[in-house]
Amino acid sequence: MRLLSIICFLLLITGASYAQQSDINNFIIKESLLKNSKLAIIAADSVENPLEQINGNYTFSVSGFKQALKFNEGVAILPLQLERSTFVYIKHINDQGTHSKLVFVHKKEGTLTPYVISAFGMILFPLIVIVIAFMFRKLLIIAIIILVVFVYFNHSNGLDLSTLLETLFDSIKMIF
Repeated sequence: MRLLSIICFLLLITGASYAQQSDINNFIIKESLLKNSKLAIIAADSVENPLEQINGNYTFSVSGFKQALKFNEGVAILPLQLERSTFVYIKHINDQGTHSKLVFVHKKEGTLTPYVISAFGMILFPLIVIVIAFMFRKLLIIAIIILVVFVYFNHSNGLDLSTLLETLFDSIKMIF
């Protein structure tokens, strides 16, 4: 009887250790290997090494739309094709918290190049322009033009104020 309880305990510990490795706490965004204008999400550890043991369905929010992604050996393909350069906000929520990335995907000649953007950089750039404009009154018109171009570029590529604020709040939550 005692041997049976020890075996059951060991099986329980072994099963729990496998369940802990199936969480996605970080991910990498790359172009799909098929070069079909789709993005691939690769499950990764904290130092960006791919986790090939991730298999199954996981729910992600992609630019505000809920997507059930099927991971095979740590890789999932987003089902929608990108027709032009755009911002994509990808978020995954699990027991460890919210994991999100804001990515600018540049499309040129059929290839996609994703650039991860820091939410603080998106806020810091306009603040620096505003501070410089107030320090040097002669640059006020130039600063306003730069800010208008910045807002237009972000909005025309799919980044609206609500997505920017959500990115900022998720980044602040990750710090604490």
